[in-house]
Amino acid sequence: MMKQITRTRTDPEETRSRILEVAENFFRSIGYQKTSVADIAAEVGMSPANVYRFFPSKGAINECICGRIVEEVAAIAFSIARTNAPAPEKLSRLLTSIHEHNKATLIKEKRTHEMVAAAMQENWSIIKAHIERMTTILEGIIREGVEAGDFDVDDPAEASRSVKRAFMTFMHPQMIEHCILHGEDTEEGLREQIRFILKGLGKTG
Repeated sequence: MMKQITRTRTDPEETRSRILEVAENFFRSIGYQKTSVADIAAEVGMSPANVYRFFPSKGAINECICGRIVEEVAAIAFSIARTNAPAPEKLSRLLTSIHEHNKATLIKEKRTHEMVAAAMQENWSIIKAHIERMTTILEGIIREGVEAGDFDVDDPAEASRSVKRAFMTFMHPQMIEHCILHGEDTEEGLREQIRFILKGLGKTG
C-alpha cells in the first residue's frame, strides 16, 4: 500500500519533468514561437488537455525552463560576489562576466536567447525575481565597497538599482542583440560604461 501511494505521488512529478524536457528540446531546436503545446503533447504521448493539467500555458512551461537558465547567470554573479577581491574589482568582473555570458548565449545558443527574451518581454515572475536577486547581489558588493572606503554613496540599495539601469544595455538580451546588429557592441564601450558606473559610485584611487 505504501509503495502504491509513493508511486502515485511521484508520477505527476515525473510527467511534469518529462513535459519540460520535451518542451526545452523543441524550444532549442525549432524555437519558442514555432513550438505549440500540441507538438509537446504529441511527443510526450498525451493530449494537449493533459499538458494543461500540469502547466496552464506554453508561457508557464517556458517560465520554468528559463528559471534554469537564469540560475546559471545567478551562479556566475554569486561566485564573483563571494571572492575576496576589492568591491570595485568584483563589480567590474561581475558586470563584464554577465554581459559576456548573455552575449555568448545570443551568438552560440540563439534559441536559448529567444526563450529568455520572450520571458523578459512578457515580464514573467521568474525574470522579475531574477532581476531583483541580481540587484541584491549588486547592493551587497556596493555595501562592501562603502565599508572599505572604495565607494562613496549614501544609499547602497538605491545605488544598486541605478547600476542596474545604467548597465541594462549590456545585460538585456534584446538590447545586446540590437547593439550587435547595429555594430554598437564593442569591448571599449563595455569598459567605458563600467568606468562610468564606478565613477558614479565615488570609486577612490
